[in-house]
Amino acid sequence: MRHVIAAFLVVVFSAGVAFASAEGDGHGGQMVNFAWRIFNFTVFAVVIYLLGNRAIRGYFAGRREEIKRSIEEAERLRDEASEKLEEYNVRLEKASEEIKEISEMIRAQGDADKEKIIRDAETAAEKMKEDAGARIDQEFKKAVADLKEEATKLSVEMAEEILRENISEKDHEAMVNDFLNRMVTRN
Repeated sequence: MRHVIAAFLVVVFSAGVAFASAEGDGHGGQMVNFAWRIFNFTVFAVVIYLLGNRAIRGYFAGRREEIKRSIEEAERLRDEASEKLEEYNVRLEKASEEIKEISEMIRAQGDADKEKIIRDAETAAEKMKEDAGARIDQEFKKAVADLKEEATKLSVEMAEEILRENISEKDHEAMVNDFLNRMVTRN
């Protein structure tokens, strides 16, 4: 910054000197004026070169290095971003495949569960039919046994009624004696 201020002051003062030397009259004065202007410009250029050469070179060299670093950093960041993009694309593809596999697995599991439920329901229905058939058979056998028992009771009652009406005291004693004789001969 110091070099810039010094260069500015040199330009301002040299311009004043150049205007002051411009007061010549006549043709010869113009040549002298021209020579002074060339001299002033040469001095100005040499002073600017001497004062600003290092600063300007340093500025442009530093700027060049800064631009080079910025470009290298931008390329590095671009490469990293490309790698991340590729990585995320691979992850996204894997996730899509996993989602598809999980979806198919869930669908297959659902179908298997559906088949199992249907088989279980069919088995339960078959067992219910068998149980109902067994109960019907039991109820039928019980009804037949109850009917037989009832028929036997009725038969006994009817036989007793018929015997009371048709058998006399004498017939009764003959039957008891006949029964006892058969029992004795068997033993």
